[in-house]
Amino acid sequence: MISIIRFFLNGLAVLLSAYLLPGVEVEHYGYALLVAAILALINTFIKPVLIILTIPITLVTFGLFLLVINALMIQLADWLIDGFEVRNFWWALLFSLVVSLFNSLFSDLLKTQRTS
Repeated sequence: MISIIRFFLNGLAVLLSAYLLPGVEVEHYGYALLVAAILALINTFIKPVLIILTIPITLVTFGLFLLVINALMIQLADWLIDGFEVRNFWWALLFSLVVSLFNSLFSDLLKTQRTS
């Protein structure tokens, strides 16, 4: 049950982030849920391969290259989904940071709800 709630909250995070950032557009909540699902699949199957292939540059940049990989995963989702648009790499990078922030806040909210 918690994973379903997290999925819908992740879609909400995508929608709120797109609302806050003028360089990112999501047509409606259905597309935000689709973006959340596609990003989950991309992060499960493609991102680990990229992380392994880029270990040397990740070590040299003290892990900051992982932000580049996150932005590239968002641009891949942009390419796959018609109702989701990110203007360029920098908006994708900022979008990934804002979505992560929202997901962290929602995760804290879920923790406090479970302990109450």
